[in-house]
Amino acid sequence: MTRRKALIQMALTLLVTGNSFGTPISHNKSFKEWTEFVPPNKRPPVEVLPKLKVFKNKWKQRLPEEAYLVLFEEDTERPFSSPLNDEKRKGIYCCRACGLALFTSAMKYDSGTGWPSFFSCIKDHMGTKKDYNLIFPRTEYHCRKCGGHQGHVFDDGPAPTYKRWCNNGVSLVFELSR
Repeated sequence: MTRRKALIQMALTLLVTGNSFGTPISHNKSFKEWTEFVPPNKRPPVEVLPKLKVFKNKWKQRLPEEAYLVLFEEDTERPFSSPLNDEKRKGIYCCRACGLALFTSAMKYDSGTGWPSFFSCIKDHMGTKKDYNLIFPRTEYHCRKCGGHQGHVFDDGPAPTYKRWCNNGVSLVFELSR
């Protein structure tokens, strides 16, 4: 499925389900510290997160084709195709390529769009850039450690952040909390 078709389908879903755009507010409300979900071996060092230097051909060998296309060619998976969309257990969502913890189950919600969605991400684990592949600019986000494309962030999520981190499920691996 092309990115354009996926976004048109997502826009139609939002229109039909009646999701509204929230007004951003300051993030004063606190929610559980993400580290309680993350095993010590998944936590980044306190200093600046080191970037992996792996060539695309190595990622292509290591990852399934669909995951490689989404993570390193910025493709989009079909909506409602990921089992992670329905995942409800307590745990963490890690980058499929490098294993960096990106989200916790406490940050996840059902947006109705067909992609796993989160109202926040683990601080400093994502990088963003403007994406002009469609008529209007969007904010694309990627794993800070390996640079793998995860999805796009929108201003139509729930409180307290009013953000929707719309992620490709194929870009993630779910790990149950112990």
